[in-house]
Parts: sequence; C-alpha cells; structure tokens
Amino acid sequence: MSLISHRHALRPLALALAASALLAACSTPSTPVRQPMELRILHINDHHSTLESKRKTLQLDAGAGKAEAVAVDAAGFPRVTQAIEELAAQSPNVLKLHAGDALTGTLYFNRGGAAGEADAALMSTVCFDAFTLGNHEFDKGDSSLKSFLDRLRTASCKTPVLSANVRFGAGSALNTARAPGYVSPSTVVERGGQKIGIIGLTIAGKTKASSSPDADTTFEDEATAAQREIDALRAQGINKIVLMSHIGYDYDRQIVPRLSGVDVVVGGDSHTLLGPDVLKTTGVGTPGGTYPTRLTDKDGSTVCVVQAWEYAQVVGELKVQFDADGRVTQCSGTPHVLIGDDFTLGGKAATDAQKAALKASAAATGVLRVTTPSAKATAVLQPFKDKVAQFNLKQVAIAPQELCSRRVPGGAGTMNYSQSSAACNAEGSVSVRGGDIQQLVAQAYLEEANRHYGGADISLQSGGGVRIPLLGVTTAAQVIQVLPFGNTLFRLDITGAEVKGMLEDGLEAVYGASGTPGPYPYTGGLRFDVNAAAAAGQRVSGIEVYDQAARLWKPLETARTYKLFVLGFNATGGDGYKTLAAVPDSRRMDIGVLDADVFFNYIERQPVDAASGLPRLSRLPTDLYSTRSFQGGR
Repeated sequence: MSLISHRHALRPLALALAASALLAACSTPSTPVRQPMELRILHINDHHSTLESKRKTLQLDAGAGKAEAVAVDAAGFPRVTQAIEELAAQSPNVLKLHAGDALTGTLYFNRGGAAGEADAALMSTVCFDAFTLGNHEFDKGDSSLKSFLDRLRTASCKTPVLSANVRFGAGSALNTARAPGYVSPSTVVERGGQKIGIIGLTIAGKTKASSSPDADTTFEDEATAAQREIDALRAQGINKIVLMSHIGYDYDRQIVPRLSGVDVVVGGDSHTLLGPDVLKTTGVGTPGGTYPTRLTDKDGSTVCVVQAWEYAQVVGELKVQFDADGRVTQCSGTPHVLIGDDFTLGGKAATDAQKAALKASAAATGVLRVTTPSAKATAVLQPFKDKVAQFNLKQVAIAPQELCSRRVPGGAGTMNYSQSSAACNAEGSVSVRGGDIQQLVAQAYLEEANRHYGGADISLQSGGGVRIPLLGVTTAAQVIQVLPFGNTLFRLDITGAEVKGMLEDGLEAVYGASGTPGPYPYTGGLRFDVNAAAAAGQRVSGIEVYDQAARLWKPLETARTYKLFVLGFNATGGDGYKTLAAVPDSRRMDIGVLDADVFFNYIERQPVDAASGLPRLSRLPTDLYSTRSFQGGR
C-alpha cells in the first residue's frame, strides 16, 4: 500500500476519534465526576427569631490557673453570618444549611415587622444553600408561611426551601397550583464537579398537633418520604445525599437504621447540643451526644449525624470524606460556640492581661470561637431592632383596676405579703386567692394554647415568674416586665395523679424547709383548696378541672390524661416541679413560643376600652382563680 493510500485509510479513523473526543468534551458537564472529595457542611437550626446577641456566663481561666465565672457577649445572627463566611472561605466544597425553625421565639418574629420579615432578612445575609421547614414555620398558618417564603425568594439570595413529607392542601396558599416551586422535596447542588442531593423533612405529628398548618395540609411519615426521595436522587446517579431533618436527634437515630443511601443527617427540632464534655465544664451546656454522631444505615454504611443546638449560639462545621463511589470514609467536625471578647469578671472589664488569658483559655476548648459580628448583618438587623424598641414604647392595653401582684396568698405577716400594693392588701382578695396578674397569665396560656398550639386542658405559671402588677395605660415594655425571663412553653401529657403531684411539688417548694414564695402554682382550667400547714403531699384537696366542652368544673380524675401548657423552666423541673421533670420525652413537646408573645396575643383579643381605644385587661371571674380557698400560710 502506498503512503498516500495509507494516510487515506487512517483518515476515517482520525475523524471518528476526533468526533468521539468532541462528543466527550460536550458531555463532560453532565457526566458525574467519580473521584474522592471532602465536603464541608456549615449549619444551624432552631434559631427561633433570636437575632440579637446576649450575655453568657462561662467558666474560663483569666490567668490565675483556675476556671472562674466570666461574662461575655455571645450568639446573635450577625455572629452566625460572620462565622459561616470565615469558615466557608477555608474550603472550596462548602454547603450552608439551615435545618428549620427559623421562626417564633422572640419579639423579632412579629413585633419587629411582618411575621418572619426580620428572620428572612438576616438569613439572606448568609445565603443558605437550603432551608428545611420546621414545625414553627407553620405557627401562623400556610398563608403567613408563604409570605415568609416570598421574602426569602425576593432577596438577593433565593434560598431553596425543602420538605419531602409536606402535602399542602387544596386551599393552601402554598399548594403547588398556586405556588409552584416554593417548597420542593429536595434540591441538587454541584461542588467540585460532583452532584450532591439535599432532602428536607418536617416533623409530622408535632407540626399537625401543635402548630397551625391549614386543616387540609398533611405530613407524611418521615422515613417513608425520605427513602422515596433518596431513591429518586440515586436513580439520577447522585451518590452523595444529605438529609436535612427537622425531626429531632432521637428520631434521627431511630430512622437512620431504616434508610438506605443517606450519607449525612443535618438535624433540628430537639435543640440538642452535640460535642465534647468541655461544653459542660466551661458552662456552655450539657451535650446530648458526640459531634458528629456516627451511625450505620440498613446497608451497614456510615451515616454522620449532626445538630447545632439552638438560638443562633452554635455554627456546626462538619467535614465529610467521600471515596470515589460516594461512600463516607470519615467525618469529623466542630460545634463552634460563638462568643465575643468583651469579658467581664465580677462586673468589671477584664484587664488586657486577663483578656489575653481568657482568649487563650477559650481557644484551648476547641469549641469556643471568638467572632466579631458581621458588619453587613448588623446593618440589616438595625431597622428591625429599632422597630422592636418602638414597639416597647407602644401603648398596648389599659387596666382600669389594679391587677395585683402577689406570689402566694396569705394575710398580714405571711411571706410575700408586702409585694402587693397597700390598696390591694387593704382590699384583701390577694390574701384569699393570690395575685390577679399571676392568674391572668396562667389563663392567657390556657386560652392561647387552645387557639393556636394544639390545645390544653390546664396551664401552670409559677407565682415568682410574674414580676409586676399592672394598672392604667400599659406599654409593651411593661408587659415584658410582667414576663421578663424569655421562657418558652411546653405541652406535657400528664395523668391526674401527676397533676396532683405537680401541685404538691409547688407547695412543698414554698412551704417546705427553706421554702420560698416563687414556686407557688397558678393554674388555668384547674382549681383547688390549699392548707399550707398540712404535711408534705397533703396540702392540696378538692382539685377540679374545667371541662371546656360542657362548661362545667369536674373533679380531677387520677387515671385520666390531661394536656398541660407550661413554661419549659417548670417542665424540666425548675422551681422544684420534680413530677414534671420525670415525665418521659414521649409525653412532652417543646412548643417553643415565647411566654410574653403568648400574653401579647391574649391582650390583643380582649374587649376594647371605649375611652382609650386600647384592649382592656380586667380581673378574671372569681371562679377561674386556681386557689379556691387558702389556710395556714406563714
């Protein structure tokens, strides 16, 4: 064969090879890259409208060689923004995730603007790669949730919103026919040329029972929905899957062994602090598990589970190593607890030497991260901060007759008698039934629970948790002074026997050895007779529960289960309520709504006073007071 004919023979092969190369080049972007990678996941959850920083007391070494109490500014969303920005700059393959419950918990939620407006604005300073719906996103119904999502969508960052198990009803503002693309089961992102699937889950029963989704909006079983979406992503050739599960740490650990194909779970809902024991010794909090928690799925593959506590205090940083086939080979990370460096000891600013020692002590923990708040996020927060300040000055109610404050009943010479004004003591009703304002707060909890939070039969408020009386024109700031501690509410299912135990606990904490007046029980929908001089466990009698359907008071049934709406402080044993602390997790639910905000909602529903145009706060009818009769106080 001649050289010319040989060249002609090779020409078709060369053209075929060139065409093949061209096709391969054109198809590269859609062809999954199969090589190992490290993925860094930065995440928060359950910030609950907690946008401002707050003082926190820690145990650190100020240079004396021992730990001592140190106060420092901590948390706040501008710190979250800054920490995520700094950590994201350290890696090319980063995901920024929010695992739900952005809303409800402070006045920023609906007093600093429209519901969720401030939260959407601050979340957009981070620009999360995905956000999953928590139960509290539904607290004001589907229409309010859509307005919040509108704000996330119209911001410079359009955060994908996920939930694989929500089904919006036909009448819902978020039904796919009305709001296409607003909420998706999952999203796919690309990092380092590799595709990563992200799935969202919303806690089903809790959302339906204790938030306010539309009546025909439903929530599918979490594990069923998760597996369906995992399978759909794997069918697309995606072999790295992150589940954003707003279902709680314990539930995460239950469903992971039932799933196949999930690699990482970024959780929320249970407000679980994960990490090393140093979190406890430094006074941050008590960890509920390791960070990350390593589990195995039904196929025996490694799954890394994380959560970032609550209230914009922690940014989780999870590093996950994948092999070329998308299997997790290693995961490690840090729950970064965000603090400032304005340390004070005994109320005095730290000296330069002490400050240097404290910063070194913080760094040595491996979890405390000194972080300067983001200037950008601080500027975004400021107008909402101004609105909250203006709201505090707003006149919100009028109390024509003094709502007397008294922690415990009892006449002259008994404990806490002097708390009431001279006029209230002269009138004498506080000596018989206790404080009017304490009772009103307990009633407010009961009524609002039945309007918005899944219902309650009874409520509880410790007398000492209500701080001031009200008389005349009342500002929002004064309402906050009534309930200044920023407690959130729980709902517990307790037996009638436990109801009696709860009341006896409160009275023992008041009238037992070294008792104080603060724990005295004020209840809504529950009334009883008190003999403070009786022996422990025998001080309460004649307990009755108000039957809301029949509108009658009925004797407490010891074997029946009642729904109790109560501050988280008491629900976890605060003020000596050990019976409530012993209620198992299966019968308790963290509602998460702020006590003062519940009281504001109650106030707004009261009849309008003709002269002032403000809601009128009046004393309750006598038969609604929890202490029906009282004797034997000291």
